[in-house]
Amino acid sequence: MKMLRVGALGMLLCGSCFAQGSADPAQWPVAGRDAAGTYYSPLGRINDRNVGTLGFAWEYQTGTFRGLEATPIVVDGTMYTSGNWGVVYALDAATGKALWTFDPKNDGQVGRFTCCDVVNRGVAVWQGRVYVASLDGRLIALAARDGKPVWSVDTLIDHKQPYSVTGLPQIAGGVVVIGNSGADMGKGGVRGYVTAYDLTSGEQRWRFFTVPSRSDPQPDAAMKAALWSWDANSDPRGGTVWAGMSYDPELNFVYIGTGNAAPYQERGRNPSGAHGDDLYACSIIALDAATGKLAWYYQTTPGDNLDQDADAPFVQATLKVGGHARNVLMQAAKNGFFYVLDRKTGELISGKPYTYVNWATGLDARGRPVLTKTANYREQPQLIYPNYNGGHSWIPMSYSAQTHLVYIPVIDAPMVWVDLYNKPIQYVEGTFAVGGFPMDKTYDPQGLEPSFGKLPAFKDGRGPRHITHNLLRAWDPIRQTTVWEHETSRDYLVYDGGVLSTGGNLVLQGGIDGSFNVYAADTGRVLKKLQTGVGTMAAPMTYEVAGVQYVAVMQGYGGGAIGSEFPPYSAGAHYMNEGRIIALRLGGGAVPLPPPQPKVVFQRPPPRAGSAADIDRGASLYTTHCARCHVFGVGPLPDLRRIPPDVSNIFDDIVLHGRLASLGMGRFDDLLSPADVADIHDYLIGEAWKGFEAQRAAAAAGAGAGGGAGASARPH
Repeated sequence: MKMLRVGALGMLLCGSCFAQGSADPAQWPVAGRDAAGTYYSPLGRINDRNVGTLGFAWEYQTGTFRGLEATPIVVDGTMYTSGNWGVVYALDAATGKALWTFDPKNDGQVGRFTCCDVVNRGVAVWQGRVYVASLDGRLIALAARDGKPVWSVDTLIDHKQPYSVTGLPQIAGGVVVIGNSGADMGKGGVRGYVTAYDLTSGEQRWRFFTVPSRSDPQPDAAMKAALWSWDANSDPRGGTVWAGMSYDPELNFVYIGTGNAAPYQERGRNPSGAHGDDLYACSIIALDAATGKLAWYYQTTPGDNLDQDADAPFVQATLKVGGHARNVLMQAAKNGFFYVLDRKTGELISGKPYTYVNWATGLDARGRPVLTKTANYREQPQLIYPNYNGGHSWIPMSYSAQTHLVYIPVIDAPMVWVDLYNKPIQYVEGTFAVGGFPMDKTYDPQGLEPSFGKLPAFKDGRGPRHITHNLLRAWDPIRQTTVWEHETSRDYLVYDGGVLSTGGNLVLQGGIDGSFNVYAADTGRVLKKLQTGVGTMAAPMTYEVAGVQYVAVMQGYGGGAIGSEFPPYSAGAHYMNEGRIIALRLGGGAVPLPPPQPKVVFQRPPPRAGSAADIDRGASLYTTHCARCHVFGVGPLPDLRRIPPDVSNIFDDIVLHGRLASLGMGRFDDLLSPADVADIHDYLIGEAWKGFEAQRAAAAAGAGAGGGAGASARPH
């Protein structure tokens, strides 16, 4: 283990503020505010009677234009949070003034290995230290007073594999636990695991692998049991822990949610034709925080073929079930089911769909999904609910101690799944040998057919249900029913923001359209709508300084939607996607809007080059390697049809040699040859000419210019 030690422990901040459940309502000491991860604050100065005057207090601009996913922490008047690449910001929580920043100086090549943007989901703060993970896999402890590194460890076991780290560190007793990402990347994904490090020294205390290895010389009992659940000729992969973790200090259990089995398609994992459970992928796992040993597990989706991670955030609660108080762990999993488990034993108490599900009819007596024929896309494309972003993913939900409801940001949207075996394109980076196409307004089966074969059209409302919309759903976790809901987006597969609930009978959430919405927690009545001009994915939080209550949220759209065009109603379609933190207070003014999104203009492209066959080949290579990040149209990343001449002239140097690796555009010389890159470039020039000529024709006809078709959004 490589380790850097700098300086001493650093100043100790108020110890009670860092207790896993803070007794001081003015503070927001951990990501979900308390050990239970409720995203609920008892503060009530801002409430359902006066929230109409909520307005702008301050903003801090991060200087980024990609997805921001963290929920800030506030302790003793200082705000700590993280942005792209794991950059840490410390601000005066009353004014937004920067106190210090820390840049972990990542290896830019890792940007290529992220499925879903160079995001970071936040920091952990404990006894004068701030803990953050860099995208390239380091876990770093900083002094809270000045941001200076205290220690740094490399958490990745193999940098030749497509690992990255986007998750939030979890403090669990005397250790800090971190996972990783990569189960969707490369030809077969990576092997997932979590590692615990001593809070003070950074020394490794234990490591738990989430899937077994056939090369492990001394597997423990958990890995021996898991190995039998995989095909005898398989190489177990997947199960990464990239989001959901939680800690119960009474049981000293750390709970982790694991990602998909890899690769997605069953024939890729089961060369012998077996049908195993693929443990411990798609599982909720309890580990002893002192030793890392398995206490119990519950697998939400055995033998997962649909990217149905169990990585969504957990909420701990005490619920009255059958007349008895039960200490439970709750998760609205990606697969569409809301699970309530006993925290001590893992016993399934209840599991019902919180959104429309058609891949299963429910859970059997053992808690296993009862599959439908629709779940099998091997023989023909299938329209499956939920899509591979999940009915709910990493975006935080909230549990109110006031109403005892869970407020879930639901994605009620299907996806057409296609096994790419014997299709013109047989592999797509980020989804293996599977094609996944949102059944929304970007869906173009005729345009996709040359690459992916014939796809169902579902025209004019015919065929199975194919509604695409997002909802904020108030869910009763005991009765497993919806109490109230609001539609927050529709017609496009998108993310809306995480959720905060408060003692003022409020529920607060931002959206892709730039709105910031406040509802009555008990009835769902709309109390306030603010327009901010920036799309929000992160969850808001609230705190007090000098008797003033603030609500703050990080804004910036991207993440799993990094390769999607901004929908017409989104903030990003109209304003620059400027990353920032905004704070609101009673009596505040209008939120400042970012600069307008520039008009899409095609400059005259370079001369056409390459034969028709070269261009067709370039189109296939672009779909395989590039389209998951770069959409034709206005999105978070550049439209490569419209790159300026000086960039076009060094295209091969960028793609093959990493000329722009510092921006996250890593080199591809291990996958692409100079001839491959030339064909991709020729294809882009051809597409640029199509856009330029359409623009010229529209100008001649007195019409405006347009953009391109969107691509699918992804989780993680």
